[in-house]
Amino acid sequence: MEEDKLRFTIKAEERYSVFKIENENFNSQIAPEVKSELIVQSNKGVNNLIIDLSDVKYVDSSGLSAILTADRLWKKLGTFVLAGAEQPAVKKLMGISRLESVLNIVPTVSEAVDYIFMEDIERELKDEDQEQS
Repeated sequence: MEEDKLRFTIKAEERYSVFKIENENFNSQIAPEVKSELIVQSNKGVNNLIIDLSDVKYVDSSGLSAILTADRLWKKLGTFVLAGAEQPAVKKLMGISRLESVLNIVPTVSEAVDYIFMEDIERELKDEDQEQS
């Protein structure tokens, strides 16, 4: 299995897409491809994105940069949630870089889906309030 080639799946649902990175190492070898794919997804009009890192055992600064790119892109589009960042090395790096204070990070994809649904409801309520005032 070639580790330096990006392996991923994208599961598109009505309200969100799940971008699952299937590589063990989310590093400088695959981060540029991840960023490119994120731009493709944002241009497709994906409102809410979940990146699933449950298969990832190691992330370096290039991987973090790609994750922050997703966060920046989806601030304009909807909601970005990082799921499955539970491997010890990944969790440690998230803590060291203090990303939990910047990103929406949850343990599982199903929790990420719940988070997105709540965010969508809040947006819809806010839009209704603005229409009424």
